[in-house]
Amino acid sequence: MNERNNMPMVALRGMTILPEMVIHFDVSRDRSIAAVNAAMEEEGQRIFLTAQKNIDIENPGQQDVYSVGCVAQIKQVIRLPKNLLRVLVSGEYRAELLEIGMEEPYLQAQICRQPDIDRIEETLGSRENNPNLEAMCRGLKDIYNDYIMRHPKYPKDMMKQINDYMDIHKLVDVMAANIPMDYKDLQEILEERDILDRYDLLAFKIVNEIQIMNIKEEIQSKVKERVDKHQRDYILREQMKLIREELGEESTVSDAEEFRQMVGKLKASKEVKDKLYKEIARFQSSINSPAESGVIRTYIETMLEMPWDNVVEDTKDIAYAKEILDKEHYGLEKVKERVLEFLAVRALTTKGDSPILCLVGPPGTGKTSIAKSLAKALKKPYVRISLGGVRDEAEIRGHRKTYVGAMPGRIANGLKSAGVKNPLMLLDEIDKVSNDYKGDTFSALLEVLDSEQNVKFRDHYLEVPMDLSEVLFVTTANTLQTIPRPLLDRMEVIEISSYTENEKLHIAMEHLIPKQIEKHGLKMDQLTISRGAVWKMAGNYTKEAGVRQLERKIGDICRKAAKEILEDGRKRIRVTESNLHKYLGKERYLYQMANQTDEVGIVRGLAWTSVGGDTLQIEVNVMPGKGEVILTGQLGDVMKESARTGISYIRSVGEAHGIVEDFFKKHDIHIHIPEGAVPKDGPSAGITMATAMLSAITGRKVRADLAMTGEITLRGRVLPIGGLKEKLLAAKNAGIRTVLIPAENVRDVEELSSEITRGLEIRPVSRMEEVLEAAFVKNEEKGEQL
Repeated sequence: MNERNNMPMVALRGMTILPEMVIHFDVSRDRSIAAVNAAMEEEGQRIFLTAQKNIDIENPGQQDVYSVGCVAQIKQVIRLPKNLLRVLVSGEYRAELLEIGMEEPYLQAQICRQPDIDRIEETLGSRENNPNLEAMCRGLKDIYNDYIMRHPKYPKDMMKQINDYMDIHKLVDVMAANIPMDYKDLQEILEERDILDRYDLLAFKIVNEIQIMNIKEEIQSKVKERVDKHQRDYILREQMKLIREELGEESTVSDAEEFRQMVGKLKASKEVKDKLYKEIARFQSSINSPAESGVIRTYIETMLEMPWDNVVEDTKDIAYAKEILDKEHYGLEKVKERVLEFLAVRALTTKGDSPILCLVGPPGTGKTSIAKSLAKALKKPYVRISLGGVRDEAEIRGHRKTYVGAMPGRIANGLKSAGVKNPLMLLDEIDKVSNDYKGDTFSALLEVLDSEQNVKFRDHYLEVPMDLSEVLFVTTANTLQTIPRPLLDRMEVIEISSYTENEKLHIAMEHLIPKQIEKHGLKMDQLTISRGAVWKMAGNYTKEAGVRQLERKIGDICRKAAKEILEDGRKRIRVTESNLHKYLGKERYLYQMANQTDEVGIVRGLAWTSVGGDTLQIEVNVMPGKGEVILTGQLGDVMKESARTGISYIRSVGEAHGIVEDFFKKHDIHIHIPEGAVPKDGPSAGITMATAMLSAITGRKVRADLAMTGEITLRGRVLPIGGLKEKLLAAKNAGIRTVLIPAENVRDVEELSSEITRGLEIRPVSRMEEVLEAAFVKNEEKGEQL
C-alpha cells in the first residue's frame, strides 16, 4: 500500500516541477509564503508542488489544481523586496493529491507517493546487455543532441552530462527535467507513471519541437530571399523610370509605377499580387487605347481597394460585449448567448470558423437592429446587404469585367466598404430573394454561406478567390418556408419568438420612450409615460409580434405632447392609463376576461398566434339527435381530428362517468369556438375540447378561473405543446388563476422569468384523469345522469 503523508503545498502558476529538476521560482501569495515557511521548519524541508489549471485564480482549491504533482526539497530561500520569496527546490518524486486538509494559513495537502511502473523486463527482457534498451537510450540521446544543436541558448555541455546516464529510467527523468517546454507538456510527462510510455511521450515532444524549429528556419530563409528580390526589383525600376522619362512616356508610366508601389504595400496573397502586376503591365502597354486603358484602370483600382488580408483584431472582452448587447436590446437571449460563445471560443483558440447565423422571426422583433449591436459589441465594421427582391445571380457574384459597366457583386462591394476581411455582414431579408432567367440567386448564396467553400469564393469581376471564412454572416428572415433546404442547412437557425407584453413593457420603458422623446425634441422631464399606460398600449392599442406599432403609438403621444407644450404652455405632461385615450383615442383591442361563474360545457383554452398568445372559450352543447358531432368556428383539419379523438376517449371511459350506453346514438354534440371569422388549427386544444364535452354530457361544472392546453390521445395521455410562454401570458392577462399544462412542458416553464409565472398556479398533467380532477368543480351534485 502506498505511503500517505501530509505536507505543506504550493499551487504554482504556469510552472510544473519534475523529479530530478533543480529550479527556482518566486512566490508572493500569503498562503504560498506561509507554506514555504512551514516546510522549512519541518524535518527534511519537503513541500508538495503542483500546477494550477487556470493561472488567473488567486486562491485555488483542490478542483483548480492538477491532481499529480511533485514532492521537492527546499534548498534555499531568499527574501526579496515587496514581500517576495525566491525559492530554490530539487524535485524528488511524483505524488498524487488526495485532498487538501487545511486551507488557512496555508494549504496542507494529503498526498500519496506514486512509484513508477516498470515494464522493461516484462516487455524487453533482462536489463543486462539488452540491445533494445541500448538502442532506446542511444535514440533518445541522438534526438536530444539534435535539439540542443538547434537551440542557440541551450548549454552545450548538457549533452556530456546526459551521456553519463546509462539507465533509461534516470535518463528520461533527467532529460525531461532539463528541457524547456510548456508547463502543460511537462504536466503530461509528470502524470505518466509507466517508464516506457513516458519514454515515448518525451521522444514525441522533443521531435515535435525540432519540427517546429525547422519550419521556423525555413520561413526565415524565405523571408530573406524575398527581401533580396525586392531590393533588386527596386533598382531595376528606378533605371526604367529614368529611361521612360527621357522617352516622354512619364504620365502612364508614373500611374503604373504608383500602382506597383501600392501593390507592394498591399496585404494580399501572391496570387492576387501576380494578377495585379500582370494587369499593370497590360495597362502600361495600352497607351494607344484609351477605352481599354480606362477599363483596366478601374479594375486595378478596385482590386487595390479590396481588403485582401487586412483584418480588424478580434475583441476578447466578453464583459464589454455582454454589456453592449444587454444595454441596446432587451431579451433575445439565444442570439446574445451564441455570440458570446463565439467570442469565448475565439479567445481560447485565436481562430475557429465564424458562425453563420440565421435569425428567423416575425417583423418588428429586432432582427436587423440586433445585428448592428452585435457588430458594435464585437468591435467589427458593420455591412448591411438587403436581399429583398434580388433576382440576378450577378448581384452576388458580380459581372465579368469584359462587359460594359461591369462591377463586383454585393458581397465584394460590402467587403470593400468595410475595409477589412472579417466584418459582420448582415444579409437582410434572405427569404425574399427571387429567381428569374438570369440565374438562381439562392444557388449563388450556397457558396457564400458555406464555411467549407467560402475560403475560395470567386467573384466574376475580380477573377481571383476571396476569403470569406472570417466574415461573421448574420442573415434575417420572416419565414423558413421560402429558403431552399440546402441553403438552410448551411446556417445556424435561431428563432426569435414574438415579444410578450411583459417584454414589450421593458423594451418601451428602457429603449423606445427615451428614443422617441429625443427624436421629437422633448426632454425626459417634460413627458412621462407610466408603466400602466405602456401596458395598455401594448395590449389594447396594438396587436403585433414586434414593437413597431408600439413605437408608432409612443411617437403619436410625443407629437401631441409637443403640441400641448407649445400651444398651452404646459411644462410637464404625464400620460397614465386614465388619460391615454386623450392621446390615442378609443381602445382597438379588448381581452376576453375569465367568466365570473362556473358553467357547464364551457372551458377556457389557450392558443398561440403570430402576434402573441390568446384565450379561446370552447363551448359544447348536447341535444337530442342521431349521434352526430358538429364542429363550427372555422376549425382546421388537425383541430377537428383532436375533437374526434376526444369523443373516442370519452366513449371509452363513459361507464366510469355514468354515461348510458346508447347516449351517443341518441344525442348530437355541437362544439363551437367563438370568433368564427378567425381560422383556428392545431392539436393543443385537445384536452380542452374533451373536458368541455364531458362537462356538457355529465352536467358537471368547470372552474371559470382555470385554463388548459395540451394534446390528447385515444388512451387519455396528454402530449406536449408549443408556444407556452405566449399562452401563459394570455392566461394571466385574462384573469386566469390556474393553468393546466402537459407534464413534459415543465422544462419550458423553468426557462420563463418569474414575472410571467407570478400569480399563476401552473399544474402539470400527464393523463386526462388528472385534467378532469382539476377542472371539475368539487363538492357539487352532478346534473341529471344521461
